[in-house]
Amino acid sequence: MDSVLDFLATYGASQQTLNLVEKSSGIMLIIIIALIAHYVAKYPITSLIEKAVMKSRNKYDDLLQQEHVFTKATAILPSIAIIFSAPFILDQDHAATHLLIIAAKCTISFQVAKTISALLNVINKQYDAIAQERYIPLNPIIQIMKLTVYLVAVILSISYIIDRSPMYLLSGLGAIAAALMLVFQDTIKGFAASMQISANKMVTVGDWVELPKYGADGDVLEIGLTTVKIQNFDKTIVTVPTYALTSGSFKNWHGMKVSGGRRIKRTINVDTNSIYFYQLDDLEKLKHLTILAPYIEEKLNELTADATKKNIATNDINARQLTNIGTFRAYISLYLKQHAQVNHAMTCMVRQLPVDAKGLPLELYFFSKDKRWISYEGIQADIFDHLYAIAPIFNLRIFQLPSGYDWHKNNH
Repeated sequence: MDSVLDFLATYGASQQTLNLVEKSSGIMLIIIIALIAHYVAKYPITSLIEKAVMKSRNKYDDLLQQEHVFTKATAILPSIAIIFSAPFILDQDHAATHLLIIAAKCTISFQVAKTISALLNVINKQYDAIAQERYIPLNPIIQIMKLTVYLVAVILSISYIIDRSPMYLLSGLGAIAAALMLVFQDTIKGFAASMQISANKMVTVGDWVELPKYGADGDVLEIGLTTVKIQNFDKTIVTVPTYALTSGSFKNWHGMKVSGGRRIKRTINVDTNSIYFYQLDDLEKLKHLTILAPYIEEKLNELTADATKKNIATNDINARQLTNIGTFRAYISLYLKQHAQVNHAMTCMVRQLPVDAKGLPLELYFFSKDKRWISYEGIQADIFDHLYAIAPIFNLRIFQLPSGYDWHKNNH
């Protein structure tokens, strides 16, 4: 450099020009050193790390490689090269030296923050892979830690720029606490909500939830610090504020998934005008129904015993008699009890509801063994198809509002 400056001085270059050339050359040299450090970090060092990861049988280093932890860590080398080379190449007290060192320190702060953030991603993925209890809110905690790391990086960078201790800035945070709470109110509420969700085991990733207010009806994909991602069954994705799960109500189908069955609760409306007492010959005709034959035989014996006790005929109006609606209800109960897809360990009943304008509702309340949506709908449809088709054997009419066909049939 001295030789170059002497050469320029012999040709009449001014001192200002010589100083400019010296500074420019020094800055260029520092940039070249930084580029060399970047190349070394990106290629030789990274290649060695990749080879070591491929040879290793440990799965943790594979996760580190996937999240680019090593790449982000080695990216600090160019900034370190600038910090060490700048005072030797340039004047230590020169403004350019201070600017380069400050820029390098700020870069290191954020690069370390990115490396720690990637490392936290690895911890989160490892947790998702091995965790047995999904209610621990690790994802919101990870996001809080990331936010804290980047906040520290910002504070350090500002302290480098203004040449003050980081503690000087931290002491001033108390004065702007209200402003910070206003800016990060969603984050604070989301973190508090995630703690409540964890403590009460309200919801976890994979649960089927319904939030009609937000148009959400599907599986939970992610519980974040500020939002919860829900994939609806039409494959659309709804983002819901995390605190909405604690401030309002929602339906979680997790209990159904872990139980022994999925509930079926539907009614068959019977026309009350088709209800009547059975005669003995009517009951004899029903004996060909295999599952109902023992019931008919038992009831006939009870009716005969009751009539004998009262010393009246079995067809007397004062004697006990069976109705077609009662027999149909008994048939439904027996049909469900022998059905292979009905969970017999759970509640299974057929009951009458109050009569309304649509007739007498018979409510079927039972649980299917198969909880998968498509299979569940198929089981439900098969059962009610059979019951609608067999109702006429009991001389019962299923109620429905008159249609054009009904008016045409009556007119003819």
